[in-house]
Amino acid sequence: MVRNIVILSGNSHPELSEAVCNILGVPAGNRVLSKFSVGETRCEIQDSVRGKDVFIIQSGGGSINDHLIELCIMISACKTGSAKRVTAVLPLFPYSRQPDLPYNKIGAPLSKPPTEVPKEKYTFESVPATPAPGITKTPSFNKETDLARVLSKTSLTNGNGNGNGNGNGNGVHRPNGDYFVNGDTTTSRASTGSSLTHTASFTTHDYENPSLVSTFQAKPGYKRWVAQAGTLVADLLTCAGADHVVALDLHDPQYQGFFDIPMDNLYGRPLLKRYIQQNIPDYKEAVIVSPDAGGAKRATAIADSLGMEFALIHKERRPTRITDRQNATMMLVGNVMNRVCILIDDLADTANTITRAAKLLRKEGATAVYALLTHGVFSGDAIQRINASALDKVIVTNSVPQHEHRKLCPKLEVLDVAPIFAEAIRRIHHGESISVLFHYD
Repeated sequence: MVRNIVILSGNSHPELSEAVCNILGVPAGNRVLSKFSVGETRCEIQDSVRGKDVFIIQSGGGSINDHLIELCIMISACKTGSAKRVTAVLPLFPYSRQPDLPYNKIGAPLSKPPTEVPKEKYTFESVPATPAPGITKTPSFNKETDLARVLSKTSLTNGNGNGNGNGNGNGVHRPNGDYFVNGDTTTSRASTGSSLTHTASFTTHDYENPSLVSTFQAKPGYKRWVAQAGTLVADLLTCAGADHVVALDLHDPQYQGFFDIPMDNLYGRPLLKRYIQQNIPDYKEAVIVSPDAGGAKRATAIADSLGMEFALIHKERRPTRITDRQNATMMLVGNVMNRVCILIDDLADTANTITRAAKLLRKEGATAVYALLTHGVFSGDAIQRINASALDKVIVTNSVPQHEHRKLCPKLEVLDVAPIFAEAIRRIHHGESISVLFHYD
């Protein structure tokens, strides 16, 4: 029996919260968490939290935006009620993984040889930093291609300049600089050393000039800047009043650095490792496979601890000729012929990656393909995709609710993470070390 503790549950995963309370021998805290007719969240903590250690369990699956606001309001309500400490327990940290934009079919642009770089054209393309015979180190800024010369010869008009070269400001020529912009006049010096004064030019706020935009336009094929909301979520939890955050298998461990408060990242690898040992016959002869390069470190940690072989599926970003060793843009590195393959990943959302990986492994001669995942979100048509795939079994944890998924997918097996969170909560409450939960070897 743990005393002086309150465990509250959000609406995202009440079954997990109930299981944690049963393990700890603590009744679940009473709260009202609903919505007004306008759609705003209503929260009322009906138990006294004054001077107590409060743990709020709220996962990131399902209606993630509603659940995130519920969590922030519950944290704020507990801090207003004079709670001694509030810990947010997030089995699946929300917004920790933003799906990549689809790659351009033509692939990433290949760097051109220096001879193909047109003169008088500024480009962002680069070559390897180490010069080779006949290759200059930085062709974009050599004597043939000078930024100041390009800007001085680019026709830039914004309607503020006049023909006498003065405009609304004065062009200033620095004796030791290439160019200097003052007002609406640009004065530049080309690489030959002569001074050039260009009239009716631009200011630093000239966004509508098409020639200037095209001069600095990034090459097609690269993904433009995409907002990542993980830092914002960390700030929201901190500003709401959370004193501590606990999560399971962050997609990127760097998210721990986004917090100014203590943040513990628990591991689901002990569960996955135990499943391999107990449920896969002759697991020493099987092969651990990472479906992409990003999860290689996660998969090799399990492979090394179990003394198993490892293979990697590489995603080719450029257009290549599809051969027997490839499946669209995926290529296997390793030998899986007549072997059982175990795909290891932290999260499956649309399940596109693991199903394509399973197809490639089957083509390479794998006798069976298992997928072991920490978080099974399975959004969209992921369940239908898994049912029609070459996967024999998909093993996930109950970090997000899985009862609906199990009804639709006979290949799905669920591992319980409630004991991990119950032990972490008990140790945090008593001020004990939780590092033993990390020593899964």
